[in-house]
Amino acid sequence: MSPGPPTLPRLHGVSPATPYPPPSDLPTTRAALRASGHVHRSVAAEVRDNLLRRMGAGSPRFPGLHGFDATVLPRVERALIAGHDIVLLGERGQGKTRLIRTLAGLLDEWSPAVAGCPVNDHPFAPVCPGCRARAERDGDALPVVWRHRDDRYGEKLATPDTGVGELIGDVDPARLARGRSLSDPETIHYGLVPRANRGVFCVNELPDLPARAQVALFNVLEERDLQIRGYTLRLPLDLLLVASANPEDYTSRGRIVTPLKDRFGAQVRTHYPLRLDDELALVRQEAALPEGTTVPAHLLEALARFTRLVRASKKVDGRSGVSVRFSVAAAETVAASALRRAALTGEDVPVARVSDLPAVVEPLLGKVEFELEAEGREVEILHVLLRRAVAETFRSRLGEADLSPIADRFAGGGTVETGDLVGAAELLRRVGAVPGLSALIESAAPEAEDGPPTQGLAAAVVEFALEGLYLERRLSKDASPTAGSTGSDPRRRGRTREETGMGFRYRAYTGGPDPLADPDPPPAEKWVEANAPEREQAGDGGAGEGSAEERSLDGTRADGLLPPGEGTGHGLTPRELRRLGRIALRDIERAARSAAGRHAGGAASGTEPTGAALPREADDDRPLDPVASVRAAALRRAVPGERAIRLRADDLRVAETEPVGARAVSLLVDLSHSMVERALHTAATRTALALHTLVSGHHPEDRIQLVASVTPPTS
Repeated sequence: MSPGPPTLPRLHGVSPATPYPPPSDLPTTRAALRASGHVHRSVAAEVRDNLLRRMGAGSPRFPGLHGFDATVLPRVERALIAGHDIVLLGERGQGKTRLIRTLAGLLDEWSPAVAGCPVNDHPFAPVCPGCRARAERDGDALPVVWRHRDDRYGEKLATPDTGVGELIGDVDPARLARGRSLSDPETIHYGLVPRANRGVFCVNELPDLPARAQVALFNVLEERDLQIRGYTLRLPLDLLLVASANPEDYTSRGRIVTPLKDRFGAQVRTHYPLRLDDELALVRQEAALPEGTTVPAHLLEALARFTRLVRASKKVDGRSGVSVRFSVAAAETVAASALRRAALTGEDVPVARVSDLPAVVEPLLGKVEFELEAEGREVEILHVLLRRAVAETFRSRLGEADLSPIADRFAGGGTVETGDLVGAAELLRRVGAVPGLSALIESAAPEAEDGPPTQGLAAAVVEFALEGLYLERRLSKDASPTAGSTGSDPRRRGRTREETGMGFRYRAYTGGPDPLADPDPPPAEKWVEANAPEREQAGDGGAGEGSAEERSLDGTRADGLLPPGEGTGHGLTPRELRRLGRIALRDIERAARSAAGRHAGGAASGTEPTGAALPREADDDRPLDPVASVRAAALRRAVPGERAIRLRADDLRVAETEPVGARAVSLLVDLSHSMVERALHTAATRTALALHTLVSGHHPEDRIQLVASVTPPTS
């Protein structure tokens, strides 16, 4: 049967168990199917033909995707045309799964299969033993069923407990109990992959599969057969296998079995949206906003910019990524804040405003992984980045607007209070008449994006203008809890309790810190401050002899880092361990700087030259650089009258070196009782903490291993 035109995707909530009813004129037997002129094609040929036809017609091939048109999609199309299995590599929230699910739309809308076949055999070419036997028995009367393209897509989220039986198949004990022999292939219960035969199958987070399950995919990807409990079934599977993975895990040092990588025909890297418009389009597409709630275009743009700033921040761990779900959840939270205000103030049409934006920061903390140096300042960092996003949006939309009438409103000492519980009508009353408001609304919230102007939209634009003036340091702003306004709405009458929310007071500019500046550095460590007298007594900033004992881990109980009471465990949380590690590393660095002598540089083994050369010093054991030494002598010029270049001691140059890209670090620790007797256990603990912090925080590409030795007691 020739493929028909692409259909709309199945509605959400429709179960695959209740598929679309197939057209009544489709053949129901193999004889009727042959008479209809149906041609059997492989899945690769089916996807290729439908893709090429859509490309020729200019119709969408991958609906719902944004920002991949010039980068990812051409590579995917080439892989599909070549008939290759594909692995998509990308950080979280880059749309890998959405892209894979669109591939099912490239299948024929309806496809025939042998009725009751567990692996969806084609009636013209059955491959499983049961269907072959039925085909020989029934002939052209073999019954045919029709499967929709949605039912030909299978997906498995890989987990460490996924077994080969779940993925490939296993022997069914129930069939053995019914008298079948172990040598009978009919005793096999097929797993997810063979049941996706003649369709598309996706393995999400492929490196999370245990190694045994990864090895089980070797034959599926290469020979297209199965091996189950000693059975080698020549079951030529016909499917498109697509997987997704994180680039960090999909390496030789990750959790992937290397030969499995070679069996994928194509590897495609995904990325986050490169353009702001694509980021904004994804937010509009994915955010499930409450019905009737309006989030103006300038706020959606601010949230999209906020996501991109967080993604680009050096204080955020770039390896974990910041997914599009970050901005989607932010838009939904802003809409919820507007709907909450409407319920408390009696507004008929909830419209989000700038005062709703701070409410998104804390709910989004779980979606961001910060670098170690940002610990304890996560909320403040996100607030600064959010203000920068609002400032960028303000300059983009109202940068050319004349806001002097609004700024002049505060010249005589006037103030305007607003907040997330101040209704739109009340805010406009407090601000008063705004000359040129209609032009501001058209610039910040054009009708093409937000529809006709309303009272709520006017209040949102006015508050946006006030915030922009504050961020440009033309107004000052104070933050304090502000009571919501009840207004005159009858639904608010009789309420005895007054709701309180986040409030802001705008006033004339009187100076103050830059709201867009980076947050201040973290305060001094509590543990260090509590032990300042001991460091002063040491006389060397805490690096003196015996300072390790004075600042032992046991001594931190009074500072709240360890729980009170006795016990063998340290009782520290991971955050407290990292904090102590930073302190130990800092103390070691201070001791190294204050120690007598000179640091010799990178002369040790395991280093590589940087290309620079340094003058040689007395007793210098670093390797000489002969080329740099001769060059220095030539530049100094030889003795007059002699043609030879003579080297002097001050001409000698040594090669500057630096650590290699990655190292393996081993820490040898003696756990004998003598460590306790000599009071060295604290120093060993501090060294281990400092080394772990150095490697994990500053050299994440290195590996660290702890080797412990115990001397057996002697009689």
